[in-house]
Amino acid sequence: MKFVASLWTTFKNDKLLQKVVRNSSYLLSSNVLGMGLSVLQSILAGRLLGVAGFGVIGTITAFASTLNRLFSFRMNELVVKYFGGADTKGEHEKAQAVVKAAALGEFISALLSFGVILIFAPYAASNLADDPTTARLFMIYGTIVLANFATEASTGVLQVTNKFKNQAILNLVSNVLTASIIVWAFFAKRGLAEVMMAYMLGKFVLGLGTTALGWREMQKKYGADWLKTPFSHLPPLKELFSFAFNTNISSTIIMLVRDNEALWIAWFLSPVAVGYAKTALAIINLVQVPITPFISTTYPEINTAVARKDWTLLRRLLKRVTLISGIWTVGTAIGLVLFGRWLLSFYGPDFMPAYTPMLLFLAGLGFANIFFWNRPLLLSLGLPMVPTRISLWCGIAKVGLAFLFVPRLGLNFEAMLLSLFFIVSVTLIILRGFREIRQIETSERETASA
Repeated sequence: MKFVASLWTTFKNDKLLQKVVRNSSYLLSSNVLGMGLSVLQSILAGRLLGVAGFGVIGTITAFASTLNRLFSFRMNELVVKYFGGADTKGEHEKAQAVVKAAALGEFISALLSFGVILIFAPYAASNLADDPTTARLFMIYGTIVLANFATEASTGVLQVTNKFKNQAILNLVSNVLTASIIVWAFFAKRGLAEVMMAYMLGKFVLGLGTTALGWREMQKKYGADWLKTPFSHLPPLKELFSFAFNTNISSTIIMLVRDNEALWIAWFLSPVAVGYAKTALAIINLVQVPITPFISTTYPEINTAVARKDWTLLRRLLKRVTLISGIWTVGTAIGLVLFGRWLLSFYGPDFMPAYTPMLLFLAGLGFANIFFWNRPLLLSLGLPMVPTRISLWCGIAKVGLAFLFVPRLGLNFEAMLLSLFFIVSVTLIILRGFREIRQIETSERETASA
């Protein structure tokens, strides 16, 4: 009880933590409801399509998302850093130019992504889904990248302007739409195409809706003519392109080695193995969903603390959000260990082999969940290439070992490799971040005493 009372006292006295939690709660409430809908639609889709069909739909969705992220520059991070910094300093023309450039860059990348999807869809259908007739479905689902032509830039605007409640409502609407269509498909005994359309329409609502919200915030803040702001007000182009390039490389590495399990498993193994992995990761989502909002809400506050060089505030913020994420992650992980088989039973007896890979995935994903702030810390410190290099070398090791052993040792070994990637890379990134802070503090003390 003393521990709980101490936590409550700390929370009441920490205004910054209250702000982070309050903003997170908007997204959290939406995500919790969305989590329930996601689990429901996952169960119904799994029971409707079977393990192999569930694996095919996972391959189709992962293929489009992967190629979209391959050309993505994570414009939300660029907007938070440069738009947020310029707006705080009252440099309004610079702030407007940053958002305009980010949206333009994202639009071009969306067109490139869709073109590549059209070219490689037949190959993906034959070699990943093991069914050439699904090529058309790969192409149709690929249109989601066009619907997300300015989603990242708009998300950055909404983060900086603290419009998390609007994002939460939109997330919920998207989840309700997807779940509703899948429920209909299940009872109407439809098939793969209808399930795919459910996921696709949800992405359309989320992508176009986020863009509309971001556009509205820019008009409210700067007026209807904000798009006319010339690019001459941008920060130094070398710095801007360097940040965007580094975040793209980092995103690509993370996508290839961390967020792309469905495609790797489809390549090494089979759609059935993909079905097991997709099911395991869907259940693990129960652990991740409540913490995900903290990434969006904590990054701007980390960036602000670093800009002000308030290292005491920064450490306090990181310590306290880590405590929150740690309590949740450990508690829910124990729950999944105890009740994981019971949850899998809702999918059907054919899905029970997903239990062991679920626990293996959980170890690494849980660790990353606790220390979710590791990469935003280094971005705020102006070290975007450090997490990129760390992820690159850890990723090369993971993929190399996968080629050597996964075809023979199977899904469990792939799950273990992913967990090791998370644990090692996140640890190294955290250590590098705190070393940088100590070096800056030492330099500041020496300058003050000189």
